[in-house]
Amino acid sequence: MLTPFLREMKKTLFPHAIAAHFSNGLIPVAVFFLLLFFPSGDIYFEHTVSHLLIIVLMAIPVSFVSGLYDWKTKYKSAKAPIFIKKIRLSILLFVLCTISVAIRLTVPGVMYEPGLLNRLYIALLIFMLPVVVLLGHYGGKLSAAQRAAGARKQE
Repeated sequence: MLTPFLREMKKTLFPHAIAAHFSNGLIPVAVFFLLLFFPSGDIYFEHTVSHLLIIVLMAIPVSFVSGLYDWKTKYKSAKAPIFIKKIRLSILLFVLCTISVAIRLTVPGVMYEPGLLNRLYIALLIFMLPVVVLLGHYGGKLSAAQRAAGARKQE
């Protein structure tokens, strides 16, 4: 009973997809909690944002490395523009997230101190949202193309 289940799990276990969806899914949640913070001023919403960012910061390297592995093995390191865009966007996401976490950890009250650093922190969080949307969009295009190629092989 357990063995067929484990075999099925092995067939569907794609480390890059799991890591990418994990980190890309948390950024919109972090922005949502940031938006909840503004009208309420609730410290717990703001703390949730920082916790989510730390988790994302740890997940991005896993997603990046597993994505590079898939690119090299499945796509033979093809220099197609879509791969270059995904690599650049991933690096950008890592930089934005690293700066955001660094600001939040070095200035814990950044959300309560008006000024340039406060606006920069908010802008970084909001700018991560279109970055993960584009990463997901390009990943979806690759996934759809791979499924279509697989379907053509089966015919």
